[in-house]
Amino acid sequence: MPFKPKKKPEPLEEAALFDYAVKALGRRMRTEAELRRLMRTRVEPEAAGDAKVVAVLARLKEYGYLDDASYAETYTRLRHENEKFGERRVKQDLKQKGVHDTLIAEAVEARYGQTDETELARQFIEKKRLRPPENDKETARILRRLVMAGFATGTIRKVLAQWNVDDGALQALDSIQDSLDEEMPEE
Repeated sequence: MPFKPKKKPEPLEEAALFDYAVKALGRRMRTEAELRRLMRTRVEPEAAGDAKVVAVLARLKEYGYLDDASYAETYTRLRHENEKFGERRVKQDLKQKGVHDTLIAEAVEARYGQTDETELARQFIEKKRLRPPENDKETARILRRLVMAGFATGTIRKVLAQWNVDDGALQALDSIQDSLDEEMPEE
């Protein structure tokens, strides 16, 4: 049986697009940028479709269904309390989701401003049930996990030093820090 490509759905009118957007928001929270990308697939291309998307977004904001500031605060709180992620990871994730830089800075400062990052890293290690490394390979694995979780290299250095990790692994942190600083410069 030959493969039949999926037929592209008919473009939605504004009322149907609003219903589509509300249902999408009902499934999970979304940022304005995420919802805009989602809705663009359901309207005709160019100016007519863009006008519908803008009108629906304005209506959603008016009703209080779409609020990037609230999204950033909730996302940051959940990643801090549940996942025990570091500040850098939360900033990167929110930026990738299309949240504006000032909203990210406000939400992260409110949640991480008084947080002891070393204690948060210890909680992350406990949550993930990571054991002290016995060799260089395990040390590298734990190092990668902590970097991916968004912890600063100084924090990682403190945590690994408590496990009496050799100096070679701690020096590797400096090269990782340099590459991270190039990817995401501090503001």
